[in-house]
Amino acid sequence: MDDINLHYRFLNWRRRIREIREVRAVRYQERYKRILVDGDTLSYQGNSDEVGCYVAPRSLSKGNCYFEVTIVDTGVRGTIAVGLVPQHYKLDHQPGWLPHSIAYHADDGKLYNGSTVGKQFGLKCITGDRIGCGIYLESFETGLTTVFFTKNGKEVGSVVFPQSPDGLFPAVGMHSLGEEVRLDLHAEWGTDEDDSAMMVDSHEDEWGRLHDVKVSGTLLEYVGKGKSILDVGLALARHPLSTRCHYFEVEIMDAGEKCYIALGLARRDYPKNRHPGWSRGSVAYHADDGKIFHGSGVGDPFGPRCFEGDVMGCGIMFPRDYILDSEEDSDDCLNSMEVKPKQRRVQNVLYLNDAGVEEQEEEEGEEEEEEGEEMEQEHHGKKVMVFFTRNGKIIGKREAVVPAGGFYPTIGMMSSGEKVGVDLHPLSG
Repeated sequence: MDDINLHYRFLNWRRRIREIREVRAVRYQERYKRILVDGDTLSYQGNSDEVGCYVAPRSLSKGNCYFEVTIVDTGVRGTIAVGLVPQHYKLDHQPGWLPHSIAYHADDGKLYNGSTVGKQFGLKCITGDRIGCGIYLESFETGLTTVFFTKNGKEVGSVVFPQSPDGLFPAVGMHSLGEEVRLDLHAEWGTDEDDSAMMVDSHEDEWGRLHDVKVSGTLLEYVGKGKSILDVGLALARHPLSTRCHYFEVEIMDAGEKCYIALGLARRDYPKNRHPGWSRGSVAYHADDGKIFHGSGVGDPFGPRCFEGDVMGCGIMFPRDYILDSEEDSDDCLNSMEVKPKQRRVQNVLYLNDAGVEEQEEEEGEEEEEEGEEMEQEHHGKKVMVFFTRNGKIIGKREAVVPAGGFYPTIGMMSSGEKVGVDLHPLSG
């Protein structure tokens, strides 16, 4: 009798082991729909009317808390989403659209947190960009999780998110023909010494002065009153432009009430309640009216107006014999630059040719202001050509005298709701 009972116990034990293995096989199986999986490459296989979604076989854990997606091809619309979802997420929806899911969308730079309506979060992403997503280790023991996203190795932002009982699974969504990404489920984050400082708040170190402007990763948000012309929000970079770091860009993420957004260059001690371009030692292109302001509260017609989604750029064409005031500042700027240029890049017009100088002097020599002449005498006549771009195309130039200490990238905002994404070093130089 004892032998029979032992035999039945053995059979039950074997059946239990088999059931556990079957459950594990299902649990650790990747799920996807309208996605072609070829090794680590995911390609969209739908008709652009339906969403394709991929869910990884394992959730993020202490031993594997981060993953990355490299955009190989943005396809027709670039509607690629990267984020975290529950294990049995519906594959007909983009990550972030349904409850208990969150995702960063490449086509609009928005964060979708359990809703089909996203909130502005970061910059748009293009072919070659890397989007990362992870969870902070210290948050695993609590009921809430801090989910963070990165772009090209730099943190864009983070958000507190409810911990799912079954864990949060890496997910990639696509929604237009030609979209293709490369998935790395074992990417590492924060292992290098330099990476340890790449927290969202560390982006504040890129700014020397901030007034009524909130920094969230690469996003700047106006937090002033927006009631009068004195309610300016100002962000002035820590380092001036140099021959090695001579151009920067701003993408208008939210135009706010009036789109009183200005992009330009200013002296280090520029007044905090003055829009860039309004006071001495500054020059700026204003989005709301398309005018250029050069040390004056009265602007000159310059280029088209800019709206939400437009990318405004500003740089300096340095003369070939230009001498830096501080090699140390130049080296700091160089070390902080991203080596890979953007796909949408401006022609690298670092140095002026002689013909360009003569042509510009003929066009604008008579318009130089008395104030600028005084500055020229004061600072030994260090003239440079400042240029501005809109969506990657140069729209105009203005000759200016470099103030003592250099020209600092400066952004101004002045109406409620305004948000911009900033890239202080989009070119390799």
